[in-house]
Amino acid sequence: MSAVGALGVAGATVGCASAAGRSGAGAGAGLPSTAAAHAHEGLMTFIGSYTSSQPAGRGVEIAMRAMNGVLAPSGTLDGVADASFFAWSPDHEFLYVTNEQPQGSITAIDVSTHEPRIINTAPSGGNAPTHLSVHPTGEYVLTAHYGDGTVAVHRRNPDGGIGENTALVQHPGAEPHAHQVLVDPSGKWVVTVDLGADSVFVHAFDAGELTQHQQLALPAGTGPRHLVFKGTTAYLLAELNSTITVLGWDPEAGNLTAGQVISSRAPEAAGENFPAEIAITRDGRFVYATNRGDDTVAVFSVDNGALTFQSATPTGGNWPRHCALDPEETSLFVANQRAGTITRLARDAETGALTPTPDSYACPSVAAITFHG
Repeated sequence: MSAVGALGVAGATVGCASAAGRSGAGAGAGLPSTAAAHAHEGLMTFIGSYTSSQPAGRGVEIAMRAMNGVLAPSGTLDGVADASFFAWSPDHEFLYVTNEQPQGSITAIDVSTHEPRIINTAPSGGNAPTHLSVHPTGEYVLTAHYGDGTVAVHRRNPDGGIGENTALVQHPGAEPHAHQVLVDPSGKWVVTVDLGADSVFVHAFDAGELTQHQQLALPAGTGPRHLVFKGTTAYLLAELNSTITVLGWDPEAGNLTAGQVISSRAPEAAGENFPAEIAITRDGRFVYATNRGDDTVAVFSVDNGALTFQSATPTGGNWPRHCALDPEETSLFVANQRAGTITRLARDAETGALTPTPDSYACPSVAAITFHG
């Protein structure tokens, strides 16, 4: 790794620039003045991007989010290729990253000292890992591979690094594309979403082994991508038909049941659209979904589990691949892959409404963002 970066991040070099618009900081290299004043007391933020894309991203970079919401560059962790998704350990002291390449790998990062360092990178076991999560026990890392429709399990070593592979399961179907793997709220089951198989799978999990328990088949052409849980309800975002399906979840039986289906788009939207990420507030009152094509974030209110469309807010960028609420849930940060920007939408906690801000952080081929909060 390289030398210490601008804000003292170990093993880092200076990363992408921030543009804060009318907030008092200009675009370009270096720390914006409004963010620099808060940088050391700010919130550490990790940004993933595609190093193999054109323009090339930087892999994993670190920014500091100031109290006013502005992101300021802090450093880049060298040697992390095509960083497309993040997952935290339960104690938030370790961060795991997918390296989305044909010979896939995953990288472990130690954040426990607030001086991030790479622990190790290990083969993921499949083609193009696109999502990963950490089991709530902290013992295992689970990885979904878009390229070949497989899901892998690895042990976590005592130092937080990636350990031995304990399971590798193949989704059925002619062209499976596993896009997500996560553990249900009860901690008993592993749920995987497969865009190519038009299915959500439920797996029993025991000592690092996966056993398929249920395949919830969706209509052909749905293209499910990501889901979020809230208690005994899950919200499933579909990339190919721009819908959200409300799923009932029975943790005792380990079964999902499809219910309400609602469009992810505004009624007036037209043309091609490919939704990418879905998020839910901690109180479960609002759901957000990014629309690539419309370049919006759709806002839904939740009433007894059901969704009602409220609005669609422009992201201020092109191709919003990922979004993340900050820990205070006062803002939604959107990674606009083709624009190479992360934009901030201010959030009204009472109504759930999003409002564009001038805050924009430049990062080529950006894929994902997460906060150390």
